[in-house]
Amino acid sequence: MKQIAEPLTLMPDVAADPERGGPLEWVGMEGIITPLRIDAGRGSTLQVMARVDAFVNLVRTDRRGIHMSRLYRLIDERLGAETLGTTALQRLLQEFLDSQHELADRARLRLQFDQPVRRRALRSQHEGWRVYPMAIEATLCHDGLDMSLETQVTYSSTCPASAALSRQVITEHFARRFPSPTPVPRDTALAWLNSEQGVAATPHAQRSVANIWAQLARCAAFDAIHLVDRIETALGTPVQSIVKREDEQAFALANGRNLMFCEDAARRIQRVLDTEGGIADYRVRVEHQESLHPHNAVAYARKGIDSEDAPWDRTGP
Repeated sequence: MKQIAEPLTLMPDVAADPERGGPLEWVGMEGIITPLRIDAGRGSTLQVMARVDAFVNLVRTDRRGIHMSRLYRLIDERLGAETLGTTALQRLLQEFLDSQHELADRARLRLQFDQPVRRRALRSQHEGWRVYPMAIEATLCHDGLDMSLETQVTYSSTCPASAALSRQVITEHFARRFPSPTPVPRDTALAWLNSEQGVAATPHAQRSVANIWAQLARCAAFDAIHLVDRIETALGTPVQSIVKREDEQAFALANGRNLMFCEDAARRIQRVLDTEGGIADYRVRVEHQESLHPHNAVAYARKGIDSEDAPWDRTGP
């Protein structure tokens, strides 16, 4: 593409024109598409595409606007160059403020991206990718850096009540099939249990989703993969990537060992977040997308958020 010649005269900057008015809470851009370098676990990094919202406040009442192109340039130069972390975000936000020449004293970033993680199958030696939606928000003001993390974990939930009712049906069918009080030969019982008649009822299970919002403690480093790992371990039934027959059998076993109402799942996640030292506050929304009903079962948990205004108007970050 042919380069356009530089202008011979200084171009006007009408954003710097005097303008009477009040200060503005936030001014900036939303939905900037840019590469972002993130931790991929196992000591590696990945470059992903992110959506970025970038803002500063406007404190000067005698200036018409901020220098938005300077924010864009800093995002373009910094976010793909080093791995995302607390120090890198704080440095970038400070550069936001420096670029505005005292027009602003607060800066804010929101990053939305998909976090890929390589996952091993439950029993076989195969591996596949799982992707977790992430959103990180960072605000720099006079008293320091505030950061929050949002993510979503998808898992399977088997209804405890349905499991109990299914066991009752199987027991009754066994009693009708073998009414004699005399012991049933082992091979006969095993053959019956391994037939379709032996599994006369199965509990209903459903794909389920947990949305987590966490306010990080001041100066705490964030590790999104570590947090997701702990939550998936607590739930016991995260959805899988590649699945062979032995993996599917292991998944069925995991579901049988982790029967969960939505209340149970919310409390499991709550216990994880309560024991994470780098989390100052959190809110959790658990949704079991019912296979029995046309509506969903939902539970909320939180630590100490004063406001009811939380990010649940979205299905994910």
